[in-house]
Amino acid sequence: MISSETINDYLARLASRQPTPGGGAAAALHAAQGAALIAMVARYTTGAKFEQHAELVARITSAADHLVVEALRLADADEHAFQAVIDSYKLPSDTDQLKSARKAAIQDALMQAAQTPAQLIGVAGAVVDLATDLVEAANPNVISDVAAAADAARAAATTARVNIDINVVAIKDPAARAELAGQTDGLEDKVVLAADSLVKRVRERIFS
Repeated sequence: MISSETINDYLARLASRQPTPGGGAAAALHAAQGAALIAMVARYTTGAKFEQHAELVARITSAADHLVVEALRLADADEHAFQAVIDSYKLPSDTDQLKSARKAAIQDALMQAAQTPAQLIGVAGAVVDLATDLVEAANPNVISDVAAAADAARAAATTARVNIDINVVAIKDPAARAELAGQTDGLEDKVVLAADSLVKRVRERIFS
């Protein structure tokens, strides 16, 4: 599991000639890092100097910690989902019945594989939301990490979008493809716009 292996082991697997982990897992780790950065900034925004923000900071800390766990879960889920796609392509197709079963299994696996990156875009959006809630109260000594978190969340969202797209185009059933496209089109747009806006605010604060 990605969530329990060392960084070196994960990167070695990512760099190897094997289908998993891939871009979907990398996207999830972008989101996990963004959430962890928000949790770190929140933990630096404590003490007497930030007492007026204590309730906000406590909420953000707890939520960010939860998002780290959720993003790592999705990293593992993406690896498993893509492996299911690979396995479905290996099913026998010696008879018309087997061909039909294989085709159905492939389409189902592709639909399932698109759900994980869709969920990940939601996590990325939640990271940006927390960053936006925290930015004005945040300890100025670590304010750049709020922007880093937003950039990581943006990377997670846009990478997840590409992973959805490649599943959409592989689905042969027009109705299923349209259904999936309808569920996922534009999901990342709000995350990207919010992240860009937040990074701009942080840079303005740094240079003010």
